[in-house]
Amino acid sequence: MPEPRAAERDLYRDTWVRYLGYANEVGEAFRSLVPAAVVWLSYGVSSSYVLADAIDKGKKAGDVSSPEAGRRTRVTVAVVDTFVWQALASVAIPGFTVNRVCAASLYVLGTATRWPLAVRKWTTTAVGLLIIPVIVHPIDRSVDFLLDSSLRKLYPSVEKPSSS
Repeated sequence: MPEPRAAERDLYRDTWVRYLGYANEVGEAFRSLVPAAVVWLSYGVSSSYVLADAIDKGKKAGDVSSPEAGRRTRVTVAVVDTFVWQALASVAIPGFTVNRVCAASLYVLGTATRWPLAVRKWTTTAVGLLIIPVIVHPIDRSVDFLLDSSLRKLYPSVEKPSSS
């Protein structure tokens, strides 16, 4: 008898691939030092991760044995839930958060210090990088709450996908 699917290693959540979802936060942290195209590229990497994870979860939901009518619904729920959760928790909210913290940091350093611009920019980048591990779990839990309170109430009575 094969092992349960829960014991399976998830490429998008249990390996180094997961870190691709943080590319845009790193891009935002470096915004003051790199061309805008580099920041947009980091969003492309993160968005590709989100799309790939959603497709993967849809394929896994489709592999579960069940009547065909329930299969289509399960696949749709898995793809939509994963895509919305990842788009909010991995791209939109953390990208905005790092962007605003870095912008505020650069502004405060510019008004409160006489440091050279290069030092202020590197300090801002360091602040942006340092907040990434601090914001991840609160954002994840907030997106769980948001989806549990809204979108997930609309799903038919199929097993709810695991988000994080």
